[in-house]
This record gives sequence, structure tokens and C-alpha cells, in this order.
Amino acid sequence: MIDLNADLGEGFGRWSLTDDDALLTSVTSANVACGFHAGDPSTMRRVCELAAAGGVRIGAQVSYRDLAGFGRRSMDVPAEDLAAEVAYQIGALEIFARAAGSAVAYVKPHGALYNRCVRDSVQAAAVVDGIRMAGTPLPVLGLPGSELHSAAAAVGLPVVNEAFADRGYRPDGTLVPRGEPGDVLTDDGQVVARSLAIAEGKDVAASDGSPLRLSARSLCLHGDTPDAARLARRIRDELTGAGITVRAFA
Repeated sequence: MIDLNADLGEGFGRWSLTDDDALLTSVTSANVACGFHAGDPSTMRRVCELAAAGGVRIGAQVSYRDLAGFGRRSMDVPAEDLAAEVAYQIGALEIFARAAGSAVAYVKPHGALYNRCVRDSVQAAAVVDGIRMAGTPLPVLGLPGSELHSAAAAVGLPVVNEAFADRGYRPDGTLVPRGEPGDVLTDDGQVVARSLAIAEGKDVAASDGSPLRLSARSLCLHGDTPDAARLARRIRDELTGAGITVRAFA
């Protein structure tokens, strides 16, 4: 059994990046942009309504305040400010989730904040403080062994291990940074094969070719990957065909 998640609602005003309607027919969890790297109130409301109608779990994809850089630029935000901004984003999405008859069910950092919280204990603790400030002990979706998961577990928040279908991995299990060779997998066959291997508990190839075992309860496909909706459907069909149940993590 494995969850399939994707980043959704990554648009702003008249600009749109993700095919939310199509992706929501395949994924079981939706990481909804909360306005800081992408997303606006109308987009957040619409995605929550579509997700709730389709039985898809809604997650808050929190980020640095970086619309211009799509949240992919690392920032040195004071811990108190970052905690408040995380709580703010969760609260904003919760309004639209509840209006749609659902609720925010988990939290996942986006982009640079996600990567920063793998090793930065101060920023990771600030994200966790923000989640607690929002008022509900939400599960935290993130990289296994990260500082984010350590900080969450230390205060009793559930942690959910995540792996990426379409990102390159270093031998130590961290992601190849954006902009470096092998950062994003673009071959459909390779992405599907990696998805199956992860779901079946088999090794995948790290960036140097060495075998790497990724333990995950949730599998992520980036919504801004070219033809992401078609690829998400193919991944789900392949997983189901292999006898793997695709559903939201408990």
C-alpha cells in the first residue's frame, strides 16, 4: 500500500502551472500551495472543493515567502517569523478546506524550505512550532531521517516518510539539488519503474549509480513536471496492476 501525492494549486491570478482537475483523478493526497510560493484564495478554494468532492486528502504545502522564486530560494528567516508564517499558511488553507466539507490533514514544506529542513534543526523546529501554533497535531510529510521529522517526533507529531518518483537522489538519500545534473527525472519509463521499485521496497539507483533503498509511505510526483497528470495516471495504473493498493496514508 502506498499514498500518491502531488503539488497542486500552483498558480496565481491568471497564471496557472498545475493541471489540478486531471491530477486530482489520480492522486490520493494533494499538497496545496498556500499563497507563499504560489496559490491565491480563489485557487486554494477551488482545489479544496475538487479534492473534497473526489475524496482526496488535503495537505498544506507551506513555504518561504517567495512568489518570485517559486519558493525555491533558501532564505534565512528568523525562527519566530517562520513559525508564524507556517501557521498563517495552514490557517488560510484550513478555511477553504472546511468550507469544502473537508480539513487540512497534513503538512509538507515546499522547495527550499523542504530541503533546508532536512539538515537545519533550527528551521525545522520553527516549522514544527508553526504547525503546533495552527492548533491541530497534523502529520508531517517529509524526507526520512530529516531534522524536520526529528523535530516533529520530539513533540509527538506523526511523521510520514516520503519518496520522489521524479527526483534524483544522492547516495545518502537526500535529493540532488535543483539545477545540478540528474536533479529531475524526465523519462516516463524511468519514473514509473522507480515508483514501482519504491512501492515494492526494492533498491533504486542513486546519482552515482549505487543502490539506494527508499522507505516511504507516500510517493510524490511534482505537479509542474511536464505531462504530470498523464504520468500520475500511468503510475497509479502500474501500481494497481502490480497488486499495490494506492490510498491516502492513515
